[in-house]
Amino acid sequence: MAETSSRALWIMRILSAIFLLAAGGIHLYLAFNGVGGILGVTFILNGIAGLVLAIGMLFLRGRLLQLATVLSLLFLIATLGALLLALTVGLFGIHETWDFTLVPETVIVESLGIVVLGITTAMVLRRPRVTAS
Repeated sequence: MAETSSRALWIMRILSAIFLLAAGGIHLYLAFNGVGGILGVTFILNGIAGLVLAIGMLFLRGRLLQLATVLSLLFLIATLGALLLALTVGLFGIHETWDFTLVPETVIVESLGIVVLGITTAMVLRRPRVTAS
């Protein structure tokens, strides 16, 4: 039973890393293909953060893994929230439209990523701790 649970957690960690890389990759693509200024800089930082968090999802253990999963979930919630604000009321003077490059794809990737990371975070935080006897 523990082996099945461990395997399921690994699958969720890998899926989480894939969604983090996809979200970060979209932002890097946009930064290097036309989005400039301060928004371009934030997109580059977003891409770097996605890569770092994806690495953390795959290589961290224990409390650091718990921290990485929570931060990753918050990261995707924040990036999707910022996009939705830009699409509706505007964000820092930026008003986005649905027909801009990769906007629908970003909403889909980040929404699915939030679901996957939510499950992964719950699995990591509920995982029983091994105590020394």
